[in-house]
Amino acid sequence: MLTLRKSSDRGYADHGWLKSFHSFSFAGYHDPAHMGWGNLRVINEDRIAPGTGFGAHGHQDMEIISYVLSGELAHQDSMGNVKGIPPGDIQRMSAGTGVRHSEFNHAPDQETHFLQIWILPNQRGIAPGYEQKTVASVSKRGALALVASPESAEQAVKLNADAHMYAGLFDGAEESRLVLQSERKAYVFLIRGELHVNQMPLQSGDALMVSDESELHLDQGKNAEVLVFDLAA
Repeated sequence: MLTLRKSSDRGYADHGWLKSFHSFSFAGYHDPAHMGWGNLRVINEDRIAPGTGFGAHGHQDMEIISYVLSGELAHQDSMGNVKGIPPGDIQRMSAGTGVRHSEFNHAPDQETHFLQIWILPNQRGIAPGYEQKTVASVSKRGALALVASPESAEQAVKLNADAHMYAGLFDGAEESRLVLQSERKAYVFLIRGELHVNQMPLQSGDALMVSDESELHLDQGKNAEVLVFDLAA
């Protein structure tokens, strides 16, 4: 079963320095019908104004992924990591027993556009951790590249969660298929462009909640960038 979640149905918050779309209930946006999907809890599409950002704040017992689309995200945390996250990189922070971090856009004249994704961990109370990898665009071209996984992989950060995250770029005749286990859930989020998933057309910001499906077929892309999640039910 495929359930369409239109971009315009998402929650939205405008804080001046931060403009954010919420796929699931978050902060001041609450929708009992959209509290998460499987063990996927948050997808926030954030735009941070130049010279601003999130001050130091805490997290606990969550797998947090940052996926930068444009600009650069400066990250600093209580584990001692001081990193810049450019487009093409994927970052995973395991909050575990507790971690504090800040995220900032130091550019004087460029917005930072990124996705912040939260996935529920397999186990509470683990030691906090950090990982960052570069995912080559060529590996996403006309394919679904694995970028986050419970298993170690060359271009994928390792998750302490029962979830696999894929990223793909599709245009023209490019297509890809992903086999699913029917007892699991999946979630498709179209970052930009246009794309068909199992013959259902998606526009930028749209998403599909997937259950009881054996396969996803992605095709008819027009400058499309997409994330696909294979999730515990």
